[in-house]
Amino acid sequence: MTNERSDIITPEHIRSLVDTFYGKVRVDPMLGGIFNGVIKDRWPEHLAKMYRFWGTVLINEGSYTGVPFRPHAGLPISEEHFTRWLNLFNGTVDELFKGPVADLAHSNAERMAEMFLMRIERLREDPSTFIQ
Repeated sequence: MTNERSDIITPEHIRSLVDTFYGKVRVDPMLGGIFNGVIKDRWPEHLAKMYRFWGTVLINEGSYTGVPFRPHAGLPISEEHFTRWLNLFNGTVDELFKGPVADLAHSNAERMAEMFLMRIERLREDPSTFIQ
């Protein structure tokens, strides 16, 4: 009996991805303290927001509205944090899914991490660059 991984195509797949990924993040030695320190006891709300975000990005649910960068702007994070985040995220995608949408998850996460890191570094150099 083979354990074939499907692609990410349903809201249940999104929930599985998000729950598994953030389960890893919460206990990660590098990322756990940062996420738990900011989110505190609001994990259910954060996870619900991430279901909407990734559902919109990956399966066109259209349920997310917001500005994803803003909550990350002042965090004490650097390139090594983004590298770890990407390793956990991509590893989770690969563990659970396979296909074009899974590939899209990888590329969107890479692009998002690159853009967030660039904006954080620019903001640290010149705080006047932050747009509300």
